[in-house]
Amino acid sequence: MLEGMNIKLGDFVSDINGKSAGKLLNLALGSDAPTDEQIAEAMDKRLKSSLEELKESLNGIITPLQRELVAVVINVIKEQTEQIAKVEALIKKYTNEAYDEAARQLEVVPGIATKSAQAIIAEIGIDMSRFPTANHLCAWAGLAPGNNESAGKRKKSKTRKGNKHIKKTLTQCAKSAVMNKSNFFHAQYQRLVVRLGANKATIAVAHSMLIAIYHILSGNEYKDLGADYYTQFNKDKKIKSHLKQLEKLG
Repeated sequence: MLEGMNIKLGDFVSDINGKSAGKLLNLALGSDAPTDEQIAEAMDKRLKSSLEELKESLNGIITPLQRELVAVVINVIKEQTEQIAKVEALIKKYTNEAYDEAARQLEVVPGIATKSAQAIIAEIGIDMSRFPTANHLCAWAGLAPGNNESAGKRKKSKTRKGNKHIKKTLTQCAKSAVMNKSNFFHAQYQRLVVRLGANKATIAVAHSMLIAIYHILSGNEYKDLGADYYTQFNKDKKIKSHLKQLEKLG
């Protein structure tokens, strides 16, 4: 909607829903063009953009209808933000230190931030004794391979149906984790994506993350295997194989 009004504020602020952006946007939606003094007063000290840049970004063409529509959207965002704050207050009220500590422990896993950790804890809890093994947890979450076996041979199959909320959260975490080239999950993704494709490789990473989560909540310390895990795996065997290939080449 802002682009349609030629308002380019999003190019000069990090968060279009932030306090400073809100003040500046209200100035742009006003009946009169904002003055330099008004813009300077609305600007946060941390903004890197200059007053001239912000003034230019607010210089759009706004019809009366667009003005009213944007006002409706802003009110919806405000109401939803207030509701989120209330829910977060309820969560804080009814969770104890054990839940908070469990969430903090999960944040050491690449790709898992505070909100994701809280969402994971909300779905699986902190007592892992209800799941005999990590594989049972993965099956419950719908992140385990399906059971498609015939004549003693395993065939390709889809993942099982499970808790869609934890599956969605961990899939998002996996996508974030593989962006960091310095951890094991990136190496795992790169190893699988060529053979399985992006979607299946992401699910495989989410599966590995949930196994790590199970062991963390079972009282174990998380240790990243490293981005070079697969290059170090069977190192001696790989050296011999490469030497044989070199010998064949003379």
